[in-house]
Amino acid sequence: MKTSTSTSVSKLYCNIFGHQYDVSKLVTKHVKEYTCKCCKKQLTTNGNGKLTELTPKFKEINSTLESIYARRMSRLKQKMYATTAA
Repeated sequence: MKTSTSTSVSKLYCNIFGHQYDVSKLVTKHVKEYTCKCCKKQLTTNGNGKLTELTPKFKEINSTLESIYARRMSRLKQKMYATTAA
């Protein structure tokens, strides 16, 4: 019973004062996922750089983008080490 009361109070706080977003995950340098400290609402940046709600579709897009980005960065690191060692 207390959790529903605290949830409604935090939602009320966000409605009055606005959300307090923290970066919860860095997908790439430009794409991030945000979570509100109070009501736990989740947002992400879309293709235009605007904040949108983090739906399952955007979660899947972000995870794919993160894996592509990680592979690309590892290849670039290996390439840099190869050129400096030679």
